[in-house]
Amino acid sequence: MNITKDHTFVHSTFLQTATGKGIAGACVWAAIFITCHQIYQYLRYYTNPAEQRWIVRILFIVPVYAFESWLSLLFFSYDNYYVYFNAVRDCYEAFVIYNFLSLCYEYLGGEGNIMSEIRGKPIKSDWATGSFCLVGQSYNIGFLRFCKQGTLQFCIIKPLMSFIVIILQFSNLYHDGDWSPADGYIYTTIIYNLSISIALYALFLFYFATKDLLRPYDPVLKFFTIKSVIFLSYWQGFLLAILEKMELINPITSDDGVTQTKSGTVSAGYQNFLICIEMFFASIALRYAFPISVYIGQGCQGADGVGRSVTMQSISSSLRETMNPRDIMTDAIHNFHPQYQQYTQYSSNGNKQGHSRNGSYEGVETEPAPPSTAHTAKPKPAQPTLKVTTTQTKNGKDTEKTLLLSSEDEFQ
Repeated sequence: MNITKDHTFVHSTFLQTATGKGIAGACVWAAIFITCHQIYQYLRYYTNPAEQRWIVRILFIVPVYAFESWLSLLFFSYDNYYVYFNAVRDCYEAFVIYNFLSLCYEYLGGEGNIMSEIRGKPIKSDWATGSFCLVGQSYNIGFLRFCKQGTLQFCIIKPLMSFIVIILQFSNLYHDGDWSPADGYIYTTIIYNLSISIALYALFLFYFATKDLLRPYDPVLKFFTIKSVIFLSYWQGFLLAILEKMELINPITSDDGVTQTKSGTVSAGYQNFLICIEMFFASIALRYAFPISVYIGQGCQGADGVGRSVTMQSISSSLRETMNPRDIMTDAIHNFHPQYQQYTQYSSNGNKQGHSRNGSYEGVETEPAPPSTAHTAKPKPAQPTLKVTTTQTKNGKDTEKTLLLSSEDEFQ
């Protein structure tokens, strides 16, 4: 029996009292205001789109998480409605993980520049960083490919699992915290945990491989803030679901004594309430992790001395460009297509100061194309002026193809 508006829980749980809703609402709207102002500043001082597009995408996690959790609390009286709201949050969660890794790539000048710094260096075996299984190996293009693939697979699996959860919910085969083999919760949880573990492992490997290169960009605060929002919020919900299964969190009965909440509803309610509170602190942390002052410099000030002259139309155009997800598809093709597995992608400008997202591959020459299609250009045979070399392993098998380009041709 579904819960309707006639069955309220105002006297049954703090979550539905005016105080509970007021605290959650105040934190949510404060977090949204703080983050949206920060996003506006990034769009106004849009001086380095190549980096700022990733940052704006990351910042949107606060409004998405906060507003979705607040809506779930408002619709607490409608049993399991939170599942549908959470699907939106889950999809954006995967999007943010990919964007954070892409931002790190951009900081370091792209895949080609990263490879020029770490290629051939031995991978330090360490149980703490999870690199013990890579003992005796050195950094190559396959390592970077795994890091990207590890995050991209989460971008694919997480939305897919959210869609499956909605279908199972419609079929009454999904209930949060129900570990029965006949229920879909246990299977979706296992798949999700496996996928997010791979994504987190890939991020850790990349960070420990490039932490010295990333040090000028203060990666620790950025990494910790984003991972806290995504991973700690998940494990927080996971723990609440276990507590409810252990009957430490009990179902509640409506004020009229007619209806009782279903499995997972109460723990999800507490989870959403905590996220509303946490997003306020996350919005403050993100202001320090991604300060706009980095991008306010020469060429930004207008006649009034407070910023460049912009219109709402230009800000809207920058926002549309920033939120366009086509780059995920082209990046997925580059990282998963067998044709590109042994090629290194170079930024067309060769440094992080340029704003172009066009690219060419080490070993692959591409036609001039818009940013959305440059990564999927079909490889052409090497021209006579290009020299191709192959790095071999001890057993003689080819492991990496390298194209040596003259300085005037390298980034064309």
